[in-house]
Amino acid sequence: MRRVVITGIGGISPLGHNAAESWAGIKAGKSGVGQITRFDTTDYLVKIAAEVKNWDPTVHMPAKDARRRDRYQQLIIPAAREALAGSGLEITEENRDRTGVIVGSSVGGVESYFEQAQLLFHAGDPRRITPFGIPMLMVNGGSDIVSIETGATGPSYVPVSACATGADCIGHAFDLIRIGRIDQALAGCGEAPIFPLGIAAFDRVGACSRLNDDPEHASRPFDKDRTGLVFGEGAGVLILEELEAAKARGADILAELVGYGSTSDAFHTTAPEPEGVGATKAIQRALDDAKLNPTDIHYINAHGTATALNDVMETKAVKRAFGDHAYKVPMSSTKSMTGHGMGATAALEAVFSVMALRDQVAPPTINLIEPDPECDLDYIPNTARDLSMKHIMSNSFGFGGHNVSLIIASYNG
Repeated sequence: MRRVVITGIGGISPLGHNAAESWAGIKAGKSGVGQITRFDTTDYLVKIAAEVKNWDPTVHMPAKDARRRDRYQQLIIPAAREALAGSGLEITEENRDRTGVIVGSSVGGVESYFEQAQLLFHAGDPRRITPFGIPMLMVNGGSDIVSIETGATGPSYVPVSACATGADCIGHAFDLIRIGRIDQALAGCGEAPIFPLGIAAFDRVGACSRLNDDPEHASRPFDKDRTGLVFGEGAGVLILEELEAAKARGADILAELVGYGSTSDAFHTTAPEPEGVGATKAIQRALDDAKLNPTDIHYINAHGTATALNDVMETKAVKRAFGDHAYKVPMSSTKSMTGHGMGATAALEAVFSVMALRDQVAPPTINLIEPDPECDLDYIPNTARDLSMKHIMSNSFGFGGHNVSLIIASYNG
């Protein structure tokens, strides 16, 4: 099969409005968590989240367009533009049919849906509903807008796998390119789930941290005193290209995507299979796909949500797949800094993996003071680490038992 390389990256996160700003915050161990400003939290037990700060969509699009797009779409568009500009890829009449856009969302425009539902309930007049409501809430809406804006006429549809969506979108685009269906793609995910119903629903299942008085220390993956995940938002987009085509146009190749594994637990709608059987299989399938051994992996970007169930399960899965090498490969959770932006975080973590390879720096797990006794691996506590790396694994898991593992490699020609 054909080789697939990464030639552009774009990212908007609670740490910055582009990939460089976001990565600088990650390397510095900076927390993006603070008090929720998106709505009044007076009656909520959860009052904290990792919001994209000082976001003004009109910097990136006309005010009219901003009003007609959900916040998750507003985040996807500049992330896609950044990735495309950085790659130098031009979408032309000659290549547009061979260019795909697989930029997803796990929940779509839920904030807009919530606002329109409230308007209908309170006004009682269906004529008050915006005619742009449907495209605002569609989970494929962000991908469609990017396709329209770029002129890419290849496939533009999105797999949805809860918090693993971003990784599955990247993996799916990877597959389409290497089997020859398309030659290049914009792939990733965007999310904006910080709205009243989203916070309330996740809190009701016991998933959210309520460490409201100390937000910067609220996201504590693998720590024995972790209190749950912290909601986040953002967008991450990669430009994927077939290797020979990228070389032919003189592209600056950032990294190579070499492995993708995806499985389902078939166990529970919200809880992961406790022994990590499905996650282990996803990790092993990614290794097999890349034709690598566990000892070839130099760093793992963990899913690491800071929930009681996930952190232990992921630790078990890495041990199952890696054997004794599990204790020798560093892994960390950047969600300790970005919060958990659902499917978008999986895409952002792929962006961070590319930048980690570039800088040969493994990001930290901040707020890790005393590890859970069941979490006994090397989680790079609190401070980024200079590390010689060629292969990075990025794990993403989601409600419904979705398990995805990507392997990104340095490009050596």
